[in-house]
Amino acid sequence: MSIVLDKISKRIPGKTLFEDVMASFEKGHRYGLTGPNGSGKTTLLKIIMGFEEPTTGKVFIPERTGILRQNIEDFRDEKVIDVVIQGNKRLWGALQERDRLYEVEMDDEVGMRLGELEGVIAEEDGYSAEANAEILLRGMGVGSELLERSMGTIPIDLQFKVLLCQALFGEPQALLLDEPTNHLDLDAIAWLEKFLFNFKGVLIVTSHDRHFLNSVTTDIADIDYETIIVYPGNYDAMVATKSAVRERSEQDAKSKEKKIAQLKEFVAKFGAGTRASQVQSRVKEIDRLTPQDQKKSNIQRPYIRFIPSEKSPGKIVLKIDGLDKGYGDHPVIKKFTCEIDRGDKIGIIGANGRGKSTLLKLISGNLAPDDGKITYGHQVQISYFPQNHNDFIEKASSTETAFDWLRNAKKGVYDQDIRASLGKMLFGGDDAFKPVKTLSGGETARLILASMMMQEHNVLILDEPNNHLDLEAVSALAWGLKEYKETVIVACHDRSLIEEVANKIIAFEPNGVIRIFKGSYPEYLERFGQK
Repeated sequence: MSIVLDKISKRIPGKTLFEDVMASFEKGHRYGLTGPNGSGKTTLLKIIMGFEEPTTGKVFIPERTGILRQNIEDFRDEKVIDVVIQGNKRLWGALQERDRLYEVEMDDEVGMRLGELEGVIAEEDGYSAEANAEILLRGMGVGSELLERSMGTIPIDLQFKVLLCQALFGEPQALLLDEPTNHLDLDAIAWLEKFLFNFKGVLIVTSHDRHFLNSVTTDIADIDYETIIVYPGNYDAMVATKSAVRERSEQDAKSKEKKIAQLKEFVAKFGAGTRASQVQSRVKEIDRLTPQDQKKSNIQRPYIRFIPSEKSPGKIVLKIDGLDKGYGDHPVIKKFTCEIDRGDKIGIIGANGRGKSTLLKLISGNLAPDDGKITYGHQVQISYFPQNHNDFIEKASSTETAFDWLRNAKKGVYDQDIRASLGKMLFGGDDAFKPVKTLSGGETARLILASMMMQEHNVLILDEPNNHLDLEAVSALAWGLKEYKETVIVACHDRSLIEEVANKIIAFEPNGVIRIFKGSYPEYLERFGQK
């Protein structure tokens, strides 16, 4: 079974996202849906899911389609195991009706209906449903002790994992997954990659994780030029193809410009002479070569470059000695000791809830330890990117613009420097004067990065900086961190970013150990056998 888009258009005030899209997504293919923030990826998925109406056109999807839902609050009072089984609507409906009928008085009609329902349950493998649901949950890192708990009593990141298992449950013919890696740790992402790689139906997935897309996808459906262009191969293959096409197009344009200039010179020289027919043919040729108004590509990549402070720190940037931190009766970091040297590029990895953000808050000075000591080296200047963006922007007034916020972030900065930083982070024209409170998650992340580029620093600390950024922005960030000549400490679940940047790993492992490994992330995986 395939997913078919029949002349799908979507227009929003002031913008056309896509126009008269005709596309067929085929069984056995795994499509990565790509495009920059604001291009309409999530909107298109919502249209395919039936959650949003297109301006024009129709969508046809298989009857058994797994959907990653985001309405987490609707499930807060339901048991974890039940939420997963609801992924198979036919089975769940039969189970619910069967339970209701067992509570009414038995007669021939009820007995006949119960027999029919038991047949449906058998067809849908309902007698193994709980076992199959538990296998999915275990792969996502949700323990069996949580199966009977209500959703609202477990951590938010685990609730999203449960909803992902719901989408995967029941052998769907098609899967529609919008940013499925957002709340997953590296182990869960690796498990999901293997599951999807073996999936036999049709998959459409969005993700800002390049490694994930490269591992999973067989095709890329790219939203650009107000349409969808399908490229065979994974994300990197699409980028190579698209770059080659763009390069050829630019070369053709330069060649045409040169030819037009020569023709215009001929027309100007002989326009009033006796060679009228030749002049007219040149004029027609100029008209033919002159570029027509075409839809423009929406690809934009920010320019991220962090310039270190002129103040040089010593060899040791900071020492951590016997650090303890807990919340209530729950210890998170226990007797942690390490040294961070100048030039270290440290990737912090581990499952959610093990203490990565806590450690970064402690190191950046945004959280006090319960015990232990952090000693900073000579002339250390830290710039910090928080996982929760509200930690930075919550004090902004309702009218404070992105331009105003950057001016307040660094006293004495010139207006042209602010505009330059905003332009590098794709805040062009009037976008620089958007109220901070109205910015999207991606825009807020880019604004914070713009402020970091303006600050004095020789140590960068970033907590999940890839959240909300599109693939182009994450690639630009990886380049910026890799080129930075001083110290970087970054926590994230994006393997491509960690692989490109880190030369040392701090791993929060399942047994409560915080392991320090001098080497790259692939070397860490090879050494310790992580999957």
